[in-house]
Amino acid sequence: MHDLTGFQRDILYVITGLEEPHGLAVKDELDDYYEQEINHGRLYPNLDDLVDKGLLEKGELDKRTNVYTVTKRGLREIEARREWEDQYLEDEQAATTS
Repeated sequence: MHDLTGFQRDILYVITGLEEPHGLAVKDELDDYYEQEINHGRLYPNLDDLVDKGLLEKGELDKRTNVYTVTKRGLREIEARREWEDQYLEDEQAATTS
């Protein structure tokens, strides 16, 4: 996951948490988080990059709507990232409570 942008990591996290992760649902969540509109020209190439890297699978919900799911590899990468983050956050939390 070290070769992903922060935006791509955010996409993975959002897709992991959505019940029906199609492009517009992902866009809506990211619009809320970033407090600005994410344009299609930014979102969809990043979704395609994550598919190409084997972190997402892309399927069809209907003829006009793609649905995305995180692959097993993607879930492993998310877990590894969270473990890496936790080691630093736990150290910081322990230092502030001492």
